[in-house]
Amino acid sequence: MKVLMFGWEFPPHISGGLGTACYGLTRGLLTIPDISLSFVVPKAFGDEDNGRMQLLSAENVYLSESNIGSIEFKKRLQYIQISSSLIPYVDPVEFEKRFSLTHTSKSVMSRHITGRLTFAGGYGGNLFNEISNYALIAGAIAFEQEFNIIHAHDWLTFPAGIAAKQISGKPLVVHVHATDFDRSGGNVNPDVYSIEKWGMEMADKVITVSNLTRNIVIEKYNINPKKVVTVYNAVDPLDYEFKDYKKSVDEKIVTFLGRITLQKGPEYFIEAAHKVLKRMKNVRFVMAGSGDMMNRMITRVARLGISDRFHFTGFLKGDDVNHMFAISDLYVMPSVSEPFGISPLEAMQSNVPVIISHQSGVSEILKHAFKVNFWDIDAMADAIYGILNYDAISRMFKLYGKIEVENLKWENSAKAIYKIYNELNRN
Repeated sequence: MKVLMFGWEFPPHISGGLGTACYGLTRGLLTIPDISLSFVVPKAFGDEDNGRMQLLSAENVYLSESNIGSIEFKKRLQYIQISSSLIPYVDPVEFEKRFSLTHTSKSVMSRHITGRLTFAGGYGGNLFNEISNYALIAGAIAFEQEFNIIHAHDWLTFPAGIAAKQISGKPLVVHVHATDFDRSGGNVNPDVYSIEKWGMEMADKVITVSNLTRNIVIEKYNINPKKVVTVYNAVDPLDYEFKDYKKSVDEKIVTFLGRITLQKGPEYFIEAAHKVLKRMKNVRFVMAGSGDMMNRMITRVARLGISDRFHFTGFLKGDDVNHMFAISDLYVMPSVSEPFGISPLEAMQSNVPVIISHQSGVSEILKHAFKVNFWDIDAMADAIYGILNYDAISRMFKLYGKIEVENLKWENSAKAIYKIYNELNRN
């Protein structure tokens, strides 16, 4: 079975969980002998670990009048306009600069395009033009290649998946890793919502990463529940050796690691930290990440008078993340709306106990994680205090948490998706 898959990023060039999930899922699918897979990204950099998979760069596809495809698809694209910042998974280093940009409304398909197109391969100010051009590339690929199933990851690639379906007539699976209700905190961009809904309506099957997300898809986008199925994410086995990292302080370390945005609930972490520091002093709190709320969080920490106990590292990746987990005594994910959340699994792999919000998809499957409501800073502070001060609790979460997370394998997620492929392929 040949799968044509569309994504927007692929390791090592990632800015969040989307690229990590795509990488894990493709590796899981390739353990199935019947599967061959072509993964398309807007821009390949040449250092991606694609293994047996064919990684296609949209920049290398030649467009001609014969392979651009459906006139009806072009007309539909012409009516989609974006008049505001579209930065759902921004490169954290550039987040604040790009977030402040003003984007003017642009209609696409205003000219005939032939030849090869260039892509920035990120989330910059020209994002929507890249999304529409990527859809043209998808149509050209669908015109020229043979495949059985189309699989598109998140709204950025939904127009590409639709174009490939309209050209080929093959079944389309859209994979919802997050919705704009999660990213915006409820202040939904109507243009993004329109693309998300269009993709879900055109899909033959909608995969969501949790029941939390499934309910949003059904209730907010009015999608038939019969075609929406949950397939949970997993985590890759550790591929590095634990190093003997030493703390520079003889104190407990509590870590928040993620984008410093409304969705991730950084302000609740800070308020809980303030409460903990009133009860114990031998603890430091770390906020590892970057985002549009970073300056506001630094200001809040200063006003609370806890700057000497609080550290902002900026965006971490690669071995720096491993180092952070290795010196952490506790990981906290207080997300306001988290479709899944892979980072707690990575922390548990590293023998770090975790506190997660009930408002996260991963809370549906984890048993050995402490769960609180994101807004309940008293409960969060109590949980932090208890885990840091009672070794038996910490040891229990470390031991059983690591065992639990080691059973969450991408191969199992891939088997569930392969079953979906087979059902669609038979119809």
